[in-house]
Amino acid sequence: MIKLFIVAFLIAILVALGSGLVFLVRDTGDTQRVVKALTWRIVLSFVLIGLLFLGYLTGIVHPHNLGR
Repeated sequence: MIKLFIVAFLIAILVALGSGLVFLVRDTGDTQRVVKALTWRIVLSFVLIGLLFLGYLTGIVHPHNLGR
């Protein structure tokens, strides 16, 4: 369930990034929609990082032991 939530957030981040690219190409001279799309991407990224950190602190998310 947690993995699906993380994947959904990553897909939403990619959609916001893609829409920012589309708005950048189509809207010549008007950057308001580009800025809004990229702001959504940044907000979603910070929320995902914060939720992952909170999940780590509460014990819901367990990191892998890659170095062992």
